[in-house]
Amino acid sequence: MDEGPAIHADDVSLNYPADRRGARGLAVRGVSLTVPRGTILGMVGEAGSGKSTIARAIAGLGGLPAHDSPHIVGGSLTVLGRPLRRIGTRARDRLQARIGYLPQDGGSRLDAHLTVGENVALPIYLRDRRFSRRQAGGIVATLIDAVHLPLGTMSLYPHELSQGQRQRVALARALVLEPELLVADDPTMGVDVLVRGAILDVLGELQRQREFSALIIAHEVGELRRIADRLAVLHRGMIVGYGPVDEVLARPHHPYVERLAQEYRHQHPDTPVLSTAPAKTR
Repeated sequence: MDEGPAIHADDVSLNYPADRRGARGLAVRGVSLTVPRGTILGMVGEAGSGKSTIARAIAGLGGLPAHDSPHIVGGSLTVLGRPLRRIGTRARDRLQARIGYLPQDGGSRLDAHLTVGENVALPIYLRDRRFSRRQAGGIVATLIDAVHLPLGTMSLYPHELSQGQRQRVALARALVLEPELLVADDPTMGVDVLVRGAILDVLGELQRQREFSALIIAHEVGELRRIADRLAVLHRGMIVGYGPVDEVLARPHHPYVERLAQEYRHQHPDTPVLSTAPAKTR
């Protein structure tokens, strides 16, 4: 395993290819952050703040010809020891095999024609078509159990599950190749507020068991506080808050972070935010 942090961004700026209307502005401007191995960085920000752009770049989906592929235009971004600026195709493929990526609304992206078990196993067979079906079945069953779904779920189809259940299936698929790094872009998107906490709790439990590193984007600070070691707050493409979750909330240095802190205190009046208190117990 490579030494050094799982993710290291140094003054990185990202944009997208120009469309017919001309060049686009920078989606991310001068972002610097570090995710040590085996830890979780939580990320919050308004819509359009650059969260998904950073997630896609870290997941190895940057620099491609596609219109939704972010390009590094300044600074550097290193993931699992591999610099991503001008990365070659083979090196990108090798890197992506070490990363699990859960895109926005991943549960809605499951293949409707495949069973849950087949959906979760799909990355295995994309990597190795000759992989033992019996062994794959055991791997899938272990993950289905790990995300707290009945084993009978494996024979069902996505449309037979609730949205929260589909999100758990998508999480299982993202972890099926035992990645060193998980990038989860808003894993509770579209899920009932009563279910969001359970999904994040499962994610946190799996991370502790498997000791992978993770970047988790979520709707609210309260959702991330229960699992994240550190927090990054994005606003208009820039980081305006970064550090241990409670410290960021207790000592805001930007009006947007102050607003997040006030909202958190309003929603959780019985949970004091302390500048030195850990986000969670490991």
